[in-house]
Amino acid sequence: MFRKDVTLEELNALSQGTLMEPLGIVFTEIGEDYLCGTMPVDARTHQPYGLLHGGASVALAETLGSSAGGLCVGTDQGVVGIEINANHLRGVSSGTVTGTARPIHVGRSTQVWEIRIEDDRGRLACISRLTLAVIDRP
Repeated sequence: MFRKDVTLEELNALSQGTLMEPLGIVFTEIGEDYLCGTMPVDARTHQPYGLLHGGASVALAETLGSSAGGLCVGTDQGVVGIEINANHLRGVSSGTVTGTARPIHVGRSTQVWEIRIEDDRGRLACISRLTLAVIDRP
């Protein structure tokens, strides 16, 4: 399903100098139909009460879904997010969260991805759905 010409190392290199770098987001696995990444739960990603900030979870979700979506289109196309939602189900105060993006729909003009974010114990902390538009690159 994904283009085979992109490696984890290349995806992680693209994160340099972007939002992903200060948040500590790292791509960790590309499967046949999924993309995984991690993010630390620490001062960089906490809200004032010491829990993982919902916005940080959404940033992880959009990073994984958009990156996975980009691996499903040709090199002359790209994807952009047009809608994202997230349900925050469990507070996380420390450790690392792992997100996994899987496709719900991959079409010619739109894609829909589900991103599950789990804590270190494998408990679901957040579930998100991302809709992408497929665009031609200039």
